[in-house]
Amino acid sequence: MLKKVRSNTVFGLGALLGAALMLNACGAQYATRGNLPTEQRLSEVIPGEVHARDVAEILGTPSTFSTFGGESWYYISERVEYFAFLEPKILDRKVIRVQFSKDGTVEKVDERDNQHTRDIQFVERTTPTAGNELSFFEQIFGNLGRFNKGE
Repeated sequence: MLKKVRSNTVFGLGALLGAALMLNACGAQYATRGNLPTEQRLSEVIPGEVHARDVAEILGTPSTFSTFGGESWYYISERVEYFAFLEPKILDRKVIRVQFSKDGTVEKVDERDNQHTRDIQFVERTTPTAGNELSFFEQIFGNLGRFNKGE
């Protein structure tokens, strides 16, 4: 009788532990990405006084650089919530732009957040390519007999 009570208790505790682990796996996961300088570091970047090489030492390597429209560095950071199989939800996103003048000194420092975002509509067109459309069997058996053993 005592063995039966112990096995039921162990089974019950195991089931309870398993249920707790499964519920915990369904909880939200959070991820923080990017390089977000602190307010103290940003206050050291004074427009008109600090050079680009000094900005790299103060704020670190930027997330990206501008490709056109002047010399700008961007520091991008975001905090994302993942919940099971659902689409990730962006909780917070900040973009800091450091714009430089022609001589390499800081001209302007801007900060943007979630309130300044826009959705982009992607183009659904596809580009046609030259070539043959091969069926499954043509791909599998298409090269049979095409190889020479050499002389």
